Amino acid sequence: MIYELAALCAALCWAFAGIISHGPSTKLGAVAFVRLRLVIVSVLFAFWVAFTGSWSTLSAEATGGLVISGLVGIFLGDWALFATMNRLGPRLTAILFSLNAPMAVILGWLVLDERLKPISMFAIGLTLVGVILAVFFGRRASQRHIFETTQGRLDVGIALGLTAAFCQAAASLIARPVMAAGPDPVAASLVRLATGAIALSLLMIFVRSTRQKAPLDRSTIIVVVISALLAMALGMTLVLFALVGGEVGIVSTLTATTPVLILPLLWITTHERPAAGAFAGAVLVVIGTALLFNR
Repeated sequence: MIYELAALCAALCWAFAGIISHGPSTKLGAVAFVRLRLVIVSVLFAFWVAFTGSWSTLSAEATGGLVISGLVGIFLGDWALFATMNRLGPRLTAILFSLNAPMAVILGWLVLDERLKPISMFAIGLTLVGVILAVFFGRRASQRHIFETTQGRLDVGIALGLTAAFCQAAASLIARPVMAAGPDPVAASLVRLATGAIALSLLMIFVRSTRQKAPLDRSTIIVVVISALLAMALGMTLVLFALVGGEVGIVSTLTATTPVLILPLLWITTHERPAAGAFAGAVLVVIGTALLFNR
């Protein structure tokens, strides 16, 4: 159960990070925000890998696979994820991103020839239904908080969210055989993070519209650092660890519970209680997660 528990803890980290990241991501721009987070965590991980000597656990072949995973999941995926958040807010972004779970199941079946037991398939479906209920019915008509507003065209935001979900599923699929060989999760994370940081830095150099929109101040830097530590340093490492012994579909489903975990955080932040449908969805997610734990 330790691999599934790691995936669930990663979802909780992402829920916290999603709430606090909306402000700085909107202020700085999606690319600049993601690049800054990547640089912060890459530096921290580099010191840790140098101290422990865990770089030796990565072969050249494994490093190449992690670079590709970083380009797909971080350079493209995280960029699309926070571009979605800037347009749709954390709640709708979470529901769109949770679709990476069924996408991962399909990709795992097509590419890795993974076979899930019927009870696991039922649990995955139940969890996804709960996620959809919890997010789509988690807003009352009277709620007008900035987290619920849409900036720009809705269809563009949805397209970005689906792109982020697909990139996450594909990146997990690429990382799965690499992590099954047993490399150090921190060293593996460093390769993916550094790849994303370099790619986004090059993008900001050559594409003017992706450059930072506002100067950094102390409060923004503090929030970015906390967000980076939660989502990337802790969350991503937990996911890579989960992929060492967990199946892609199950790990992705557990990390897709973030939209449910984010509901009480939104309640605390906005002082607006979610609708009854949100809590009904949360119950389904809990049941689905329990089935996965006891498969």
